[in-house]
Amino acid sequence: MTAGPARPQVSYMRVSITDRCNQRCVYCMPPEGVALKTHTAILSYEELARVIRCAVPLGVRSVRLTGGEPLVRRGIVDFAASVAAIPGVDDLALTTNGVLLADLARDLRRAGVRRVNVSLDSLRPDRYRRITRRDAFAAAWTGVEAALAAGLAPVKINTVVVRGLNDDEIEEMALAAAAGARLIWRFIELMPLGEARGFGPDALVTADEIVGRLAAAAARRGLALTEDTQGQEPLGAGPARYFRLGAGRIGVISPMTHGFCSTCNRLRLTSDGRVHPCLTSSLEIDLAGPLRAGASDAELTRLLAWAVSLKPEAHRMRERRPELAERRMSRIGG
Repeated sequence: MTAGPARPQVSYMRVSITDRCNQRCVYCMPPEGVALKTHTAILSYEELARVIRCAVPLGVRSVRLTGGEPLVRRGIVDFAASVAAIPGVDDLALTTNGVLLADLARDLRRAGVRRVNVSLDSLRPDRYRRITRRDAFAAAWTGVEAALAAGLAPVKINTVVVRGLNDDEIEEMALAAAAGARLIWRFIELMPLGEARGFGPDALVTADEIVGRLAAAAARRGLALTEDTQGQEPLGAGPARYFRLGAGRIGVISPMTHGFCSTCNRLRLTSDGRVHPCLTSSLEIDLAGPLRAGASDAELTRLLAWAVSLKPEAHRMRERRPELAERRMSRIGG
């Protein structure tokens, strides 16, 4: 990859606070999991907050806490409150699998988290168990309901669509969202990263196919699927294309067939202090070393600015390059 022309201002940072996860999704991890970082290798909450503060001068206004599964790390509520209090951070969100969300939703809302995305790849408990290798569908759905009750609405459900695995549930999921405006279902094209490479290229269900299937399903029920050109993410932080269906909204994210690299406004910070200009690139900027060696805030901001300058013009995932096998979502925050 080579650095491209002038990029949009980076306004969004995804911050992975742990590489640990309480699930083993088939497109993300092997059944036995992956080698984990030591506790000393993981940045402390104070170090993570300092990096976020140093990103604000570059234009970062929106922060999303991710993992692994962020809710498995103790102290997440207090950390969320400390991030929400950083001057210049105007939007704080969290991505979770929802399994531990029921007990934390209200506290997270009070701490300043505005929105949550919940990763959920099936509405069928038996299939959910096969995909996640955990019997936790009830806990995850209870987490969704708790988030709605806590005011973390609308809740976005993220579903990675895999042909032959869960693509037959697209219509059912969309209709669940169509019932009201508090739940938004987003369908994501499968990316050939990590374990997902084992599915092969035929497993990809394209965004165009998803939209076509949803339009046909809506027509059969006397509904209309219409593009929602006003429904953008807060602060322009997301790549989804949105549609109205009934009283609800549907999102489609197409990293494979309709790339959004030219408008990408995000950086990713891993739990061990590496900044990734691009999800699919092995390029990373080490912040942990300078951070722990006494670097000033100005020096850290310069390193972050360097990472921004290295954002590539486009990814090359369609080439299914061998090195993508090492790009695991659980390690780089998705």
